[in-house]
Amino acid sequence: MKKIAVLGCGLVGAAIARDLSREPDFEVTAADSHPEALGRLRGERLRAVEADLSSASAIARIVEGADAVVGALPGRLGFAMLETVVRAGKPISDISFSPEDPLHLDDLARGKGVTAVVDCGVSPGLSNFAVGRAAAGVATVEEVTIRVGGLPRDRRRPFEYAVVFSPTDVLEEYTRPARIVEEGQVVTRPALSEVETLEVPGVGTMEGFLTDGLRTLLATIPARSMKEKTLRYPGHADAMRSLRESGFFDAEPIDAGGVRVSPRAVTENLLGRAWKLGDGEEEITFMAVDVAGRDSSGSLRRYRFELLDRTAGGVTSMARTTGFPCSAAAAMLARGEYREPGIQPLEKMAADPFASARFLDSLRSRGLVWTERWEDKSR
Repeated sequence: MKKIAVLGCGLVGAAIARDLSREPDFEVTAADSHPEALGRLRGERLRAVEADLSSASAIARIVEGADAVVGALPGRLGFAMLETVVRAGKPISDISFSPEDPLHLDDLARGKGVTAVVDCGVSPGLSNFAVGRAAAGVATVEEVTIRVGGLPRDRRRPFEYAVVFSPTDVLEEYTRPARIVEEGQVVTRPALSEVETLEVPGVGTMEGFLTDGLRTLLATIPARSMKEKTLRYPGHADAMRSLRESGFFDAEPIDAGGVRVSPRAVTENLLGRAWKLGDGEEEITFMAVDVAGRDSSGSLRRYRFELLDRTAGGVTSMARTTGFPCSAAAAMLARGEYREPGIQPLEKMAADPFASARFLDSLRSRGLVWTERWEDKSR
């Protein structure tokens, strides 16, 4: 039996733990600091452990006997957790999406001989994998555009949005400046800017706006132009900008009737309730990755990766599309099917023929469906 430790049992972490526990050769330990989170796993074939995952010593104890680790913590805890696991010498598949750059731990991971597959969700994650596959098919990358979003199928005002992971991380997307590439240089633009509309077959009209989702791609894929846009139903970006510009996303405490409170903490609490996905409510995830590049002869090649996923088997689409890439990578690590030392975002795995084929097979076996196509143009 291979042993896997899952750190964090939110809605996505719990989905990962369930998925891995159904593999006959895995023994799964799921850890979280909240008993109610662990309660989601009652009746599953795994061991649940209550632990303070902000503590490096607690994490080290949990992963001590593991063959592989899954990181599924809130972003604020993610980088410290990743460093702790790497120092413990354990391979890890991580979806914590910490604000810090995981590539800063590359020397440490290489020195320890540890494989750390980071940002291993849908975007960043599958989007990176698609960009890596496209980059392998051209000599130079001209343009990369990633459009992705998870939404409730039934639109309910005023936000027409529901969240299946930490609202803290959602608001981080709406406040952190978006890093993009223009003319080969990294520049920043305000989050929620450059709004565009697009039609998605089977879904309808959506809007896309800039967010800071390129992450490791900024360092690993040289491109003339590159951007990521988050997708929502029309009007969402304007509503979020209104809240942001009115101070609702400010972290600094203010006086409210003699009590010091953080507007952002209150907003996260209220929006977390307003954005809660209803029981039995269907969710969808749409992602389109477009890459243009030139081959060695100078001819233009265009690549498109497209995914449209829906809630299935009682698992929300965002939990499926974020969690299943992470659990697929964790399974490969536990079985020794991918052991390239260092920090390995999925665009790097895409360059390994055996590992990328095994990864895609694992996703198909979990019910994810996508399309890929190339178009070759003249000079």
